Amino acid sequence: MLNPSSDPTATIKAPPEGESTLYETIDRIVHAGVARSTLGLAPSVLGEAWMDWAIHLAISPGKQLNLVESALRGNMAIWHTALGIGANDDAEDRRFADDAWQVLPFNVWSQAHRQTWQWWQDAMSQVHGVSPEHENLMAFVTSLVVDTTAPSNFPATNPEVMSATVSEKGQNLVRGAQHLLEDLRRMGETAKTVTPPPPEVGHTLAVTPGKVIFRNALIELIQYTPTTGSVHPEPILIVPAWIMKYYILDLSPGNSFVRFLVGQGYSVFMLSWTNPGADKRDLGMDDYRRLGIMDAVDAIQAITQASRLHAVGYCLGGSLLAIAAAAMSRDGDDRLASVSLLAAQVDFTEAGELRLFISDSQVTLIEDMMADKGYLSSDQMAGTFALLRARDLIWTPAVKHYLLGQRRHSFDLMIWNSDATRMPARMHSEYLRRLFLNNDLAEGHYHVGDKAISISDIRAPIFAVGTEDDHVAPWHSVYKLHLFVDVDMTFVLTSGGHNAGIVSEPGHQHRHFRIADTAANAAFRDPDEWLADVAPQDGSWWPAFASWLDGHSGTPVSPPPMGASTGRYVALCDAPGSYVLQT
Repeated sequence: MLNPSSDPTATIKAPPEGESTLYETIDRIVHAGVARSTLGLAPSVLGEAWMDWAIHLAISPGKQLNLVESALRGNMAIWHTALGIGANDDAEDRRFADDAWQVLPFNVWSQAHRQTWQWWQDAMSQVHGVSPEHENLMAFVTSLVVDTTAPSNFPATNPEVMSATVSEKGQNLVRGAQHLLEDLRRMGETAKTVTPPPPEVGHTLAVTPGKVIFRNALIELIQYTPTTGSVHPEPILIVPAWIMKYYILDLSPGNSFVRFLVGQGYSVFMLSWTNPGADKRDLGMDDYRRLGIMDAVDAIQAITQASRLHAVGYCLGGSLLAIAAAAMSRDGDDRLASVSLLAAQVDFTEAGELRLFISDSQVTLIEDMMADKGYLSSDQMAGTFALLRARDLIWTPAVKHYLLGQRRHSFDLMIWNSDATRMPARMHSEYLRRLFLNNDLAEGHYHVGDKAISISDIRAPIFAVGTEDDHVAPWHSVYKLHLFVDVDMTFVLTSGGHNAGIVSEPGHQHRHFRIADTAANAAFRDPDEWLADVAPQDGSWWPAFASWLDGHSGTPVSPPPMGASTGRYVALCDAPGSYVLQT
């Protein structure tokens, strides 16, 4: 019996604070099972959104009439396409860009798909009274559902597949079936074993020469070998996101951000995060700050004897760097000569489509899912990002691999993208709740130690980069940093997305960027005004960043030693180290 007391009126005592009751444990187990069956998506979130939309649409006759009119216009557009009247704008969609889609009946099918997709977007949008969060979620979900029915996804309605099938006598479909079986087999093996790191790491990727000069339970600190006779006295610490392996910033030799900075006369250091398992389930955000950034700053100073250093943070690594820099300034620690944030946010109210997956119900379900293993697995996070760009990351590859029988050749960014890491349960829960859900950092509720921090405490000059097509950290959100800092700030908006916009080496074709300085006492400009005022420049933003660093650095000196000769910071092994190879 649950209450062994013989007294039927006896009160069941609550468990000590922090401990779960039997009932709560049962609920967590059930919720974890639900999470596994729904790929970590909370059914209640979608149910609430649908109910909000359906009820308000039912009492909105004006919107209903508008949708009838929209349907009639869509049908008219389809008839115009069938009769060859007017231009077919389906060519703007890369799925239908081939000339084969511009003839009957394929142009009609593609036009019908586009009109259907647009009608459902209209149906989910601007329904009077529906909350913006629910509206965005319903529009996203219906977009996913409608895209599954695109004529490009089926061999009998895709002219490119039909042409390949005729010309190759069906061999494309045979190869596609083989590719599908290989992928299903690989998925089954991955579910049973740990995926090994790509064999290219340390051979063709992450090959900038260097040494691991410090290691703790969370990081390896890599010091890169200088390539110039002298270096600026301020070394550079790069803080990558822990959600993926660090070498996004040290890919191939031709597009390595690290190699570029080393070539500009800087002593460069990089954090390489461990790939945590269940034993690190209790590591939290402050552990990542202390064991990651602060231990690295201490190590760099001990080796280089530099009084100040430049700190660069990418993605969530940039958010963590902003937290560390604010705490340092609050406590009178002025060791940062500058702070550079690449595609990083400090305010998460406009965090793009990722906000669709962040709600109290959703985060609770993820916490219950992590409770058993003690971490969030890499494939669960990869699945979320794939849904955000389903057309490019799910349907287009499926058509190429399984219908056209083509295997896309891997390239460095694609290899890195498949090399994800796990995240400790406590840390993942904290950053979802404290940063995304509660927005504590922007609202002054984020504590380091026993005191709150504020981004406005940062006293070092700031260089910030946003990317035009970022679906993870939209540039309007990155730009909001202007609202929180009281120092000179340089903002760059570059072409490309969250990854390719940052990995934008000199000589990369079809690249451009905008750059402008904002003085600490300058009036605020909203992002669209800034965009209109600042003219684009062709090329990579990297040289502009190097010039900015030069302006905040001292006269070059002799390069520091590669690690210490003895003691805590002696060189342990060659880069890229061992943590990046962890499975």
